[in-house]
Amino acid sequence: MSIITKSTAAYLAAAVAGLALSVSAVAEEKTYGFGAPIEEGELDHFVSPLPDGRGLPEGSGTVMQGKEIYTQHCMACHGVDLEGGIGDRLIGGTGSLVRGDGDWKPVKTVESYWPYATTLFDYVKRTMPFLQPGSLSNDEVYAVSAYILHRANIVDADMELSNENLAQIKMPNHDNFYPSDRE
Repeated sequence: MSIITKSTAAYLAAAVAGLALSVSAVAEEKTYGFGAPIEEGELDHFVSPLPDGRGLPEGSGTVMQGKEIYTQHCMACHGVDLEGGIGDRLIGGTGSLVRGDGDWKPVKTVESYWPYATTLFDYVKRTMPFLQPGSLSNDEVYAVSAYILHRANIVDADMELSNENLAQIKMPNHDNFYPSDRE
C-alpha cells in the first residue's frame, strides 16, 4: 500500500492541471513547429479534380489546339504518334490488362489504365511537361487532353473539352475497375 502525502497529492493535481492546459493550448493553436501560414491565392494553381468533375478549374481547349501544344511540349518524350519514347506510351493498350499466355505484359495507357478522364487532366496539369511541371495553363491542359483522347478514339476531332464536359467522358476500360473489397 502506497501512502501519498497531501503535498504530493497537491503536486500531482497541479501537474495534471498544467498538462491539461498545455494540451488544450496546443490544440487551440494547431501548430506543429514547422511550416508557414498559407497566403491567400497561394494554392490557386493546385487542382485535384474528383472523378465526377468537382475541383476541375474553369477552362477549355480543342483537339486542334491540343495537337499544337502536344507538338511543342510533349512529342519529344511521348513520340510523334503518342507511341512513347523516353516518356510513356499514351495510346493503345486496349484490352491488354487481361492476363494472357506466355510473357504477358500489360500496356498501361490512357485507354487501358485510367478509369476516369479527370485523371488525365490532373496528371498532365501537375506533372507535365517533364522539365517544367505545372507550367501549362488550364486551357492548354484541356486542349492537350482533348488531343490525347481524340488520338485514343475516345472523343471526336471537333471536341472542345472543358470543365463542363470532361467528367462525362466514359473511358474505354472504366467498367473493368472496381473498388477493393478490403476493409
